[in-house]
Amino acid sequence: MNKIIQNKLVYLLLASFLVSIFFFYGCAEKKQENSLSRVKEKGEISFAMSGGYPPFNFFNDKDELVGFDVDVAREVANRLGVKLKPVTTDWSGIIEGLRAGAFDGILGSMAVTEERLKVVNFSTPYYYSGAQLLVRKESPYTSPQELKGKIIGVVTGTTFENDAKKLGAKDIKLYKDDTQTLLELNNGVIDAVITDRVVGVTAMNSGKFNIRLLGSPLRSEDIAVAFRKDDKALLSAVDEIISEMHKDGTLSKISKKWLNVDVTTK
Repeated sequence: MNKIIQNKLVYLLLASFLVSIFFFYGCAEKKQENSLSRVKEKGEISFAMSGGYPPFNFFNDKDELVGFDVDVAREVANRLGVKLKPVTTDWSGIIEGLRAGAFDGILGSMAVTEERLKVVNFSTPYYYSGAQLLVRKESPYTSPQELKGKIIGVVTGTTFENDAKKLGAKDIKLYKDDTQTLLELNNGVIDAVITDRVVGVTAMNSGKFNIRLLGSPLRSEDIAVAFRKDDKALLSAVDEIISEMHKDGTLSKISKKWLNVDVTTK
């Protein structure tokens, strides 16, 4: 093979390589741009939540999915010009479901963490909360530190498991949702529960549980909507909507409706 033919082959291989790179990045960019149009063409957006997290998302006596998260999700869908398709799923696998394309986003009181940011993107926070310790009313505990060596219940896949570890729990019991954690606490199966402060206050005020708050919140959390890494156009559109809902008071109004307090500002 002479030098001229060799040079031509090198040029052809290089050109082929460059074309393939442009094609790959072009497709990736198109996929990102299409995330918003995909939702609009379908005419609906699907947001996932656990369905067992009152007053944020839960089933009422008529078996209807209701709550703060549900109203926020519906308003976001309305402002996008599409219908809301709520999806209830186990919290422990909710991020994997999102990444697999089972739904468009997670709008179910998910806290922003460094670990989660490695695999999903988050919107602007739509509310702010804190991790709260709950115990039975008659329990002798006066501070969170006294739970060292005790049994603490949390929902599987939540950030509250790390809080229980930091308190030095002897055993951390994992549950599907907070309906189960609070029942187990109420029945004396576990010594304490860590959950969202508003969830704890709502459960305590409902009269269904013989429980009380123990101390101040263990830490604060930013709560936001999770999206797939590729869906940047959809994330941008929802970000703009959430910012508008903060400014025009819609989020504050929904918060007061379900929680009797405004948790949408720090």
